[in-house]
Amino acid sequence: MSSHAVDVPYAQETWTTEEADVLRRYFTNLDGPVFALVNLPEVVKGALFARYSRSAKSLRRLFLDEFVGDLEISGDHGVDATVGLARAEQLYDRVFFEYGDDSVAQLGGVHLACEQASNLLTKVLERGRLMSYMEKSTRYVAYDTRLPSGRYRYYRSPEILASPLGARYVGDMDRMFDAYRQLLPVLYDHFSQRHPKVAGDSDFAHRQALKAKAFDTVRGLLPSAATSNLGIYGSGQAYEGLLLRMRAHPLPEARDYSDLMLTELRKVIPSWVRRVDVADRGSAWSKYRENNDAAMADLVTALFGPDGAGSADATSPSAGAGPEVTLVDWDELPRWTLIDKALGLGSPDPAETYSNSPHLYAELSIPEEAGSTVGKARKSPVKRRDTQSEANSDKPARPRSGANSSSTRRRTRGGQPATGHPAGNAAATGANGDAPAETPPGSAGTTRRRRRRRKPADATAPIS
Repeated sequence: MSSHAVDVPYAQETWTTEEADVLRRYFTNLDGPVFALVNLPEVVKGALFARYSRSAKSLRRLFLDEFVGDLEISGDHGVDATVGLARAEQLYDRVFFEYGDDSVAQLGGVHLACEQASNLLTKVLERGRLMSYMEKSTRYVAYDTRLPSGRYRYYRSPEILASPLGARYVGDMDRMFDAYRQLLPVLYDHFSQRHPKVAGDSDFAHRQALKAKAFDTVRGLLPSAATSNLGIYGSGQAYEGLLLRMRAHPLPEARDYSDLMLTELRKVIPSWVRRVDVADRGSAWSKYRENNDAAMADLVTALFGPDGAGSADATSPSAGAGPEVTLVDWDELPRWTLIDKALGLGSPDPAETYSNSPHLYAELSIPEEAGSTVGKARKSPVKRRDTQSEANSDKPARPRSGANSSSTRRRTRGGQPATGHPAGNAAATGANGDAPAETPPGSAGTTRRRRRRRKPADATAPIS
């Protein structure tokens, strides 16, 4: 059985005497949510983490059920990893702590299991991206069962449970997980009908694929408080940086969890995390980061107001005007991918369609020789004169010229009939000496008239 209780809001597992005897050889504690893996081959640690990501079991239970039977453990009798390192690490203390040679902390790593961490905390743990992570996938693991304690898998903050809203928090969370549990079989049946088993697929593979589709669809109901298990492998230097950030984080869960991690890491790499809580070393660095974050939050509030909607100054033109940021472009593909998966369209990468896309012509049965317009081009309407204004005018209406006009226009130069061509005087006059009537525009044989140019001011031959 467990030797002592952990004073944190985490569910604890119980072990038989034989199970506990095996576990304490390879794990740094038997009842806490954080523990390190020791005395195991590296390949076994990696395989444990890989299997861990797709199992609802804890790592220690998974080790007992699926791994311990294949290992030779008889030589590890008497080993107790829960007591930490008894021998002094004088060399590392002198090189790493006294001289500050951080590169030494890059030479060794630790496999650390972090269990029952909320989704918010998992993002904090993976934020640095300086280590290797293996997180339990909500696509392959169901959240429809309760723990042996009767709880669903979500984080229960002591502060929230102690507040007047504690009972409501638990009730709302339970109902949310109830809805998740009720939808799973419905979606499984739905996908069974849409995706029947095909020849060549095993029953196991087909069932797993259907479960994955159901889990993937309904996991959007899981709240951010839903807990997950995370396997981490990192160097001593990476763990030190992670702990320093977590100790300055505004999330209470992250700060509490950092203490659990520090306790376990000190059992396997005590020198490499020794500076984390030293007053003038790690504690000073975490305090500096915490003060920096607080100062930045105060500055943002002063510039944009408490809700970020504008200046805190009520007299400012932008006060209460809303965010002054306009989203000018975004990627539509993730949104389409979500729609495609939900509706089962089978088109994760839609084709881009333009007016000249060949597939558009084929799908709409448009002839390839078709142009961009249909039918004859329409002429722009002729602007008509305002007859009403002409009727009201004092001047008589000027008769329109053209084929139907009774008047004959004549062109003269120097008082003599003339045409637009130098030798056209004889040809322009008819048998009676009169100029012939103008040919209507557009008629055959019509020649383009020469444009008249204004003569200089001293010209003696006026043009009438």
